[in-house]
Amino acid sequence: MALSEFALIARYFAQARLAGAGADLGIGDDAALLSVPGDCQLVVAADTLVQGVHFPPALAAADIGYRALAVNLSDLAAMGAAPRWYTLCLTLPAAEAAWLADFCDGLAEAAGTTGISLVGGDTTRGPLCISVQILGTVKAGAALLRSGAAPGDGVYVTGTLGDAAGGLALIQAGGAGSAYLQRRFRRPSPRLREAGLLAGLASACIDISDGLLADLGHICDASAVAASVQLPRLPLSDALLAAFPGQAQDFALAGGDDYELCFTVPPALTAALERRFGDAGCRCSRIGEIVAGRGVRCIDANGDTLAPKKVGYEHF
Repeated sequence: MALSEFALIARYFAQARLAGAGADLGIGDDAALLSVPGDCQLVVAADTLVQGVHFPPALAAADIGYRALAVNLSDLAAMGAAPRWYTLCLTLPAAEAAWLADFCDGLAEAAGTTGISLVGGDTTRGPLCISVQILGTVKAGAALLRSGAAPGDGVYVTGTLGDAAGGLALIQAGGAGSAYLQRRFRRPSPRLREAGLLAGLASACIDISDGLLADLGHICDASAVAASVQLPRLPLSDALLAAFPGQAQDFALAGGDDYELCFTVPPALTAALERRFGDAGCRCSRIGEIVAGRGVRCIDANGDTLAPKKVGYEHF
């Protein structure tokens, strides 16, 4: 017997909908009631994942659930915000019990120890599509923005770049090859811990979803500056270099789906940044500088400006 919409919610989202702190009313009414501390601002982001556009049709349900929440957690990390609640709009071709159970397991794994809780949403029938709206809080005036970069600031990224694009290429080719790269696509790691280390240091920040060049370009546009990226400084994993020696740099520049942080730091705070990340055991790499002008320039090992083959992912 097919489940009704409300029976589906009760059976598969019961654990995820446990109200966390500040959720005065969660799932079960027409809307949620949430309380935000008086010294905080509410941070809101949303992402939609469509089968065949944002993930391959064969991707496991648990991976889809994980990605749906993780990419939104990455948006909060880019703002320096703490995750609090989320809503889920789930469009399904059919309510398959095994698929839904695995999907919810993926959501729960992505939530991890964040304390985030599901407080609303919708379910409907149609082509597989997942929309998550996430809500977080940040101390008033402390949010990381795209608009604060200035000439002389260093440009940094967390982790390694291009791994997810390499992983997606392997998945689309049949799933053989590096399990590490494939997991980097299936299970992106929102850099919430690293974001916490940037408080008082970063002048601008963004998460890398569409590709380094595209997203660093957003910082440049918002800050009315340019950026110079030194290609030899790009942090590339051994796995990516082994699997795609001729494409690794292109994947790093424009592949997308890394969900690492790209941020800028004034020269006077560079030592504090390196000390803070070193003490925490977190990785960040300086890949370039903010300069006067517009746009992003790529400089190769010979000091020549290189025109990239692609800037990043575009929906249209």
